[in-house]
Amino acid sequence: MCGRFVSATPPDQIAGYFDAAPTESVLDPSYNVAPTNDVYAVLVDGGLRRLTTLHWGLIPPWAKELKIGSRMINARAETLAEKSSFKAPFKRRRCIIPADGFYEWQALAGQKRKQPMFIHRPDGEPFAFGGLWEVWRSKEEPGEVVRSCTIITTAANEAMAPIHDRMPLILPPDRWSTWLDPEVQDLDLLGQFLVPAPPQLITFHPVSTEVNVVRNKGAHLIDPVEPAAEAAAADVEPA
Repeated sequence: MCGRFVSATPPDQIAGYFDAAPTESVLDPSYNVAPTNDVYAVLVDGGLRRLTTLHWGLIPPWAKELKIGSRMINARAETLAEKSSFKAPFKRRRCIIPADGFYEWQALAGQKRKQPMFIHRPDGEPFAFGGLWEVWRSKEEPGEVVRSCTIITTAANEAMAPIHDRMPLILPPDRWSTWLDPEVQDLDLLGQFLVPAPPQLITFHPVSTEVNVVRNKGAHLIDPVEPAAEAAAADVEPA
């Protein structure tokens, strides 16, 4: 799965990297983005590729309440074309969620607590997570509209497997245009994109268990630590 990630690059740089029109909504840099936070996303709307902000946790149009989104932060690649919540957006509302890296928790032999790991690209460039987006309109509050998203996950590659059995879908640049194009609705073609990233695209190191607490957002969260020392001091689970 993907339950926490880092988004600290300024939006103008993100827009430039993805060749997208800039957004007027500026989010605070966060080294601990959590579900239900607003996140940056690249999508094509009205024929224009642009950077925008979405609520993390997809809310289907038929949902009665917003809180359903907290259960839809991820979408398994293997069942996108089958699940009612994801089938329609997979066909025509796909997006890219930029991330400077993400966190996963690894079980360590002899330790009760899992060790948080920061996973990022060796070259320091952002990941392009494959995602889906949706529009929800309240039936009780006319005019209330929420645009939301989910991050697609695949099986882990061989580099990621020792940490977790799932990882975010990471799209290479040569697939961005096709992925974002709402006119591309060939599910067989799109299904070819739903594969684990090459193992050389990721590297990782252990970080402080401070990342377990969602209110902690500072840059120190991605600093490397010694796992043994962390394990001795840690006594909190991800929250």
